Amino acid sequence: MNRPSDIITPEAAGTLGGLFQERVRRSPDGCAYRRFDHLGGCCECTSWAETAALAARWQAALRREGLQPGERVAVMLKNSLEWVLFDLASLGLGLVTVPLYVNDRPDNFAMIIKETEARLLLIEGVEQWERIREVHGRLDSLVRIVSLTRACTKECDLRLALLAEWLPDSADSYDAGSRPPDSPASIVYTSGTTGTPKGVMLSHANILSNAYAGIDRVAIHSDDLFLSFLPLSHTLERTAGYYVPIMSGASVAHVRSLEQLPDDLAAIRPTVIISVPRVFERLHDKITGRLAAGPRWKRRLFDLTLHVGWRRFLHSQGRGSWSLLFLFWPLLDRLVAQRIRTFLGGRLRLAISGGAPLSPEITRFFISLGLNLLQGYGLTETSPVVSVNGLSDNRPETVGPPLAGVEVMIGANSELLVRGPSVMSGYWRNPAASAAVIDREGWLHTGDQARIADSGHIIISGRLKEIIVLANGEKVSPAEIEMAITADRLFEQALVVGEGKPFLSVLLVLNNAEWLRLASRLGVDAAQDAVLESSLVEQALLERIAPRLSHFPGYARIRRVHAVRTPWNVQDGLMTATLKLRRKQLLERYADEIERMYVGH
Repeated sequence: MNRPSDIITPEAAGTLGGLFQERVRRSPDGCAYRRFDHLGGCCECTSWAETAALAARWQAALRREGLQPGERVAVMLKNSLEWVLFDLASLGLGLVTVPLYVNDRPDNFAMIIKETEARLLLIEGVEQWERIREVHGRLDSLVRIVSLTRACTKECDLRLALLAEWLPDSADSYDAGSRPPDSPASIVYTSGTTGTPKGVMLSHANILSNAYAGIDRVAIHSDDLFLSFLPLSHTLERTAGYYVPIMSGASVAHVRSLEQLPDDLAAIRPTVIISVPRVFERLHDKITGRLAAGPRWKRRLFDLTLHVGWRRFLHSQGRGSWSLLFLFWPLLDRLVAQRIRTFLGGRLRLAISGGAPLSPEITRFFISLGLNLLQGYGLTETSPVVSVNGLSDNRPETVGPPLAGVEVMIGANSELLVRGPSVMSGYWRNPAASAAVIDREGWLHTGDQARIADSGHIIISGRLKEIIVLANGEKVSPAEIEMAITADRLFEQALVVGEGKPFLSVLLVLNNAEWLRLASRLGVDAAQDAVLESSLVEQALLERIAPRLSHFPGYARIRRVHAVRTPWNVQDGLMTATLKLRRKQLLERYADEIERMYVGH
């Protein structure tokens, strides 16, 4: 268990640089970061003291650029120790970190660099450099571009430097600085699902208060080991997967790539992971897909495991009675549940999901297999966690009660309002947008519809801006319907439409393997996109959807579908860098197809 001295309070830290400096003082020889060696072996350990020495070299290099406190510096790297060192060095010098997504579109990151007037940019290498060259003329504010690997060999930009040559061989000790806690630490741009991305201004105090309240809700121990794979550009990973470990003295390993995630889980064997729902959804689909293709007795054994596991969970939470079936759990655990947990490394103590809704069905699935899966809720504007379930009061159909110090209330149109020390100071150079979301009493208007259960847990029902109003005046939250539809393995992605129309329709992206099975049963050629327009296929898809929506009101049923096989992605501008659908862009892309679904109505 954590001793009181293990957790660094916001008061003791002062700033994020001070937090790191205090951790180095308390645990100089403790393992801070675990890294794969150059041969892929696991794992080399970098201590807190060694991390501080490395960060000091980065500070020396930044000082040589003549950067002044308050100036912005941007980072566009995958999760790595270099990302951390750049951020720690910048924070200590009073610079403001601007995180960029490595898979973001050139026009988007160029806009962010231009708006923030970033002075320095850290990148990976050739691939990113080629994308930077597409928007080269819009990056005038940059005085230096530093690349981890050699990005250019001829006709190179004079601002481009190789990291190994840019860093000095040695430096003085790490400097945490002496700025006030309310000074700016980072400008993080929203994903822009419903409009133009805006730069959220977060202070040192914002982030420290959120990290501390998070540990208060979900205890993190000094012997915990995080596997970091949700991008550090995502504020959930940055606060909960980077600053929280510093605050608690836990260790972090960075995934080598998402493709290597299964291998890294087995090698690292983490005790804590933080993820977005998509990872759990894909794992769920993989497991259930294999079961569907296997013998019937295996499916029945798996179903029994889920049934008993769920009842055990409810009993442990004080919401269910003891059952004789629990006596079978050791056997069911060994034959079924333990094998799934082994795929996740075998030591996972906590799995936290946030960033988007995770369906109760999938949450229940993993909890029944003995995984402590906790769903939470937050926004970039709240640093980011507003609420999260706890181990002893985990209600998977909710996103948990608000963190200590965070106030919530339900406003007009069932909108969730939030107030507290983690709420941003505003949007970067956008006072009008800031005033539109933070009222005079300090309440942040989240744009999310919610209700608060008698237990104090928050239940999110949808986005205000995404509410669909049918021709008959009925209002529908598409997010809940989309979540129910994509719980079927056949549907990879779904976008419900119907604004001003007499009924709801849906745009679908089909899972290739499941589509092949369905096409075979229907006797159609799965390789021909034209068959997706046939009434036979449409009726089959509607029949798959209908049971998923049986608990919705009649007006919320789906009457027409348009299916495609190519997934929507970040590169085509149809998803944000945080893997959320861009509703506006999708409606524009499929405007003709949507209109055809309503011809004659």
